[in-house]
Amino acid sequence: MAAVLAAGTLFAVAACGPDGPAGGGGTAAPPPASASATATAAAGGGGVIGGLTLPSGIPTSLLEGLPKSWEDLKKWSFDDWDKWASKHVFNNPVVKDFWNPDKMGDSKPADPAPPTAKPAGDAGVTDPEPPAVKATPVARPYTKQPSGKIFFSAEGGRGNCSATVIADPAHPGKSNLVWTAGHCVHPGKGGNFYKDLVFVPAYNNSGASSGGKKAPLSELAPLGTWWAKDVVTSPQWTVEGGGTGDAASQYDFAVMRVQNQNDTGKSLEETVGAAVPVWFDAPRDQLSISAVGYPLYKPFDGQELYKCDGGKPARLSFDPKRPSMHTIGCTMTQGSSGGGWFAPMPDGKLALVSNTSIGTQDHTSLSGPYLETVAKQALDYISRKQK
Repeated sequence: MAAVLAAGTLFAVAACGPDGPAGGGGTAAPPPASASATATAAAGGGGVIGGLTLPSGIPTSLLEGLPKSWEDLKKWSFDDWDKWASKHVFNNPVVKDFWNPDKMGDSKPADPAPPTAKPAGDAGVTDPEPPAVKATPVARPYTKQPSGKIFFSAEGGRGNCSATVIADPAHPGKSNLVWTAGHCVHPGKGGNFYKDLVFVPAYNNSGASSGGKKAPLSELAPLGTWWAKDVVTSPQWTVEGGGTGDAASQYDFAVMRVQNQNDTGKSLEETVGAAVPVWFDAPRDQLSISAVGYPLYKPFDGQELYKCDGGKPARLSFDPKRPSMHTIGCTMTQGSSGGGWFAPMPDGKLALVSNTSIGTQDHTSLSGPYLETVAKQALDYISRKQK
């Protein structure tokens, strides 16, 4: 399979100008099982704690809360997730009037370095790359659709991604949950959650900022700016993600709970008029996938919502011990990261089955994580968690 690049905001400092985002900060992992493991991790040399192999460069002070092995993670309860989350707190106070059209316009996904790993081949269940599928514009208006854009501040600049309003199992009809990629909320190994993280549903719904035109915030964010209150991503992403090996992409997802900056008393789902359920452990041979997002790099400009009808997904694996990613042909570029991948369920209803994580260097296909037990646990946790 062709070399893959992050399809959104995986940051590489060398590729950024002063306005572009660069990787930042710090979050990660488990209680040391031995003094030698602690010393190895502290020295930046990685190490093994219990059965969990850690990449190099993780501060010892952050080795708290992870399971002894990734397989044990699948057995985590709500309390286990809560203990882990308490060690890696997300803090995102609302800054009124922070996001304006100029700042949104300055947010650029950077062009990351090529991946450090190669697909695992047939042993890891990797299929031939599917044919390219040309991205086509989604018809306006974008209201009544679950898609939108995420904006955030990172060390060195501002970034953006795509995202989806999903159904909240604990609050049917009144969801405030948004699904996106892990690298859209957290840079991975050695990093902290991004700041000023907001979701803008139906971004540029009227087309007011299309074609290089300037538009007021009311046109860019017709349904308001929704600040992230809680965020959860996979422990694998926080420990391994961001250039330490592409196996982390196989768990590159995140869920946010958001709140309206100007509280109207309505939930996000009620405001948008749409939310999609997440279909976990979806049978691959029954899927016909369409990916949606706001691609930014040429020939796109980040102002239009596009989709690719990729059909039955192929498989891509960097670690045969982890679920192979879905891959579809698609010409969308950076900026589409985090965007929803949809497929009809047996009852005909549309569900989210993945999100854009990485894509080929020549923009012929995209890949997203297969959503199974760990992803379901993350959604169940944030759905039940109330502050």
